[in-house]
Amino acid sequence: MENVIHNIENLNWSAIAEEMHKHGYAVIPNLLTDLQCDLLKDGYNDSRLFRKTVVMERHRFGLGAYKYFDYPLPELIQTIRSQLYPHLAVIANAWFRALKVDKSFSMKHEDLLTDCRLKGQEQATVLILKYSQGGFNTLHQDLYGAVYFPIQVVLMLNEPEVDFLGGEFVLTQQIPRAQSKAIVLKPKKGDLVLFATNFRPEKGRLGYFRVNMKHGVSEVTAGERHALGIIFHDAEK
Repeated sequence: MENVIHNIENLNWSAIAEEMHKHGYAVIPNLLTDLQCDLLKDGYNDSRLFRKTVVMERHRFGLGAYKYFDYPLPELIQTIRSQLYPHLAVIANAWFRALKVDKSFSMKHEDLLTDCRLKGQEQATVLILKYSQGGFNTLHQDLYGAVYFPIQVVLMLNEPEVDFLGGEFVLTQQIPRAQSKAIVLKPKKGDLVLFATNFRPEKGRLGYFRVNMKHGVSEVTAGERHALGIIFHDAEK
């Protein structure tokens, strides 16, 4: 775990915050080693780790499957989640101040989870997603209840152009009274993508306004694609 903690703590968080403020997303290369990615990916087949499996086509969410981890989370995932959170809370608080949202986030992740429990949100939301040829994920937001954190994470566990083709990570931004803007990212194995859960601020002529965001995955045209999604709030039962 030491290398993950070191990697996170030694990131240029000022530059990352600037990217998040400008675009609502940031790509951090090489957060995890190939071995760590493979261990996480192999865990997909261990049913003891998960509380729920969702077959996406049954719900018209796309084509593929994802599994929600149960508590306690595996040590590597818990470490990533807890180490990232305070840095992201600083960004989240800046966003809410800009938008005049009457909410601030503690620097302790456990305080957010306590707020979740008080609203009946007690189930883990960290998940692994798997897509085979033809798989995709429709545009969506991961909210899960009244309590939410406005930034989330995805970690790529396969190497694009080697393990799979297609399967780009897609973001859309909806500016009021304008057409949506699409952003297509191709993170490599071990890369981390930070992005807005549901909205981010943008400065206009009369002050800040909300830019609504959704995310999804384009069609995988060959191979298999695995990704780890980390949401910082919990879900209702």
